[in-house]
Amino acid sequence: MDSAARILIERQDTHLDSLSARLREDRVRSVIEPMLAGQTLGDLPRDDQRFVIDLGLVRWTDEGGLEVANPIYREVIVRELAQGPRASLPKLRATWLDPRGRLDPEALSDPFLAFWRQHGDALRRSAPYHEVAAQLVLMAFLHRVVNGGGSIEREYAIGRGRMDLCLRLGDVTLAMELKVWGNGRPGPLPDGLAQLDGYLDGLGLPPGGS
Repeated sequence: MDSAARILIERQDTHLDSLSARLREDRVRSVIEPMLAGQTLGDLPRDDQRFVIDLGLVRWTDEGGLEVANPIYREVIVRELAQGPRASLPKLRATWLDPRGRLDPEALSDPFLAFWRQHGDALRRSAPYHEVAAQLVLMAFLHRVVNGGGSIEREYAIGRGRMDLCLRLGDVTLAMELKVWGNGRPGPLPDGLAQLDGYLDGLGLPPGGS
């Protein structure tokens, strides 16, 4: 199933390719952007919700909330939104690989931080959804890390202030919680660490492990 999904995504069939324009419509953005940011939808007009549901992008869950309609859309939505930052990324040396070509998670943060300090602001301004611009830039970077040889799985944690990411490359699995500091709000680190342990448990990984 994962292989079939990747083939469909890379083929960019017409109905998937046309998502790029749809995602930039205000009514679609009003639903998808807070979902990506892990925020609640707030006082969102029902017509906007109904419009995005009718497009087939999201659906009601059994619990009465909204979720992205299927795993392919979960991937395609982020790929489309991160396309500008991805295309703008400079050539990067794979310093996150050890001499055997295996991903070293400990070596991943330094090259990203160096890249962010040099290019982050410009790339963030190019991202179409400003509330999740930093997350989109990070995901564009991670796509370069996997570079067709691995996968990135995403869970949109609506209303929980985060996005869950699982990067798989070779025999290494790396789980991440994406959270953003907000002015006037407490730092997200304590909650993020607890949420990360829960996500690791769901993936069958030890707390704090990869």
